[in-house]
Amino acid sequence: MATRVSIQGYEGSFHQVAAQQFFGKDVEVIPCDTFREVVKIASSKKESEGGVMAIENSIAGSILPNYNLLQKSNLQVVGEVYLQIKQNLLVNPGVKLEDIREVHSHPMAILQCIDYLEKFNWKLVETEDTALSAKHIHQKHNKHAAAIASKLAADLFDLEVLAPNIHTMKNNYTRFLILQRKDMAQEIPDANKASVNFHTDHSRGSLAKVLTRIAEGGINLSKLQSFPIPGSDWQYSFHADMEFDSLEQFQGVIKEIEPLTVSLQVYGIYKNGKQ
Repeated sequence: MATRVSIQGYEGSFHQVAAQQFFGKDVEVIPCDTFREVVKIASSKKESEGGVMAIENSIAGSILPNYNLLQKSNLQVVGEVYLQIKQNLLVNPGVKLEDIREVHSHPMAILQCIDYLEKFNWKLVETEDTALSAKHIHQKHNKHAAAIASKLAADLFDLEVLAPNIHTMKNNYTRFLILQRKDMAQEIPDANKASVNFHTDHSRGSLAKVLTRIAEGGINLSKLQSFPIPGSDWQYSFHADMEFDSLEQFQGVIKEIEPLTVSLQVYGIYKNGKQ
């Protein structure tokens, strides 16, 4: 039986590409409108075996509400995928460039491809999802419209890639977290990365002490993100992504910093997804 995971967006979205990259081509995706729904379904034993959630983009930065969803969930990070976002101009079979009058896609995708699109006098139509745009072009057999979406969307909806890689910024990556319930998550023997949340007592130098111990332990802090603690008076918690050589090294550093924090939560210990 295929693994079922919740994703944000529709079939053919970049979330599905990330899910296939981690779980394999046979993974069954459960499309969700919101990230909140992704977490809800990923948390349900009856509905899924996990979820895939975008957490940051190399151009747009962190998706801050998703860190909050992660913190409130009972899910664990079991992996990550860094996916290069490649946008393509998709059309129904036989449609040529001169036939196109309008291009449909998500506002972000349109913005990513604006240098290419401005070469033509096309009407740009903003939609809620790249893959959904592709699906609608296919369903309506539209001969005068194109969609901007993934190669996967082209394959799923029998569309042709009229122009590949039309995005301006070629070095555009999105990082996705692979989430599973704690009862499903298994220990990863070659793990070399962890996601941790902590907050200190906010006395002078308290954060510096934690960061010093992490550095002295030989651990690379690949991300440090601060968040206001709801209901507190300008107090912050910190999300830290730590890269290490061995599990013993990581556990040793956690033991060192725990007494310096008010609370410390490990979201997951997993394998670095960078290729």
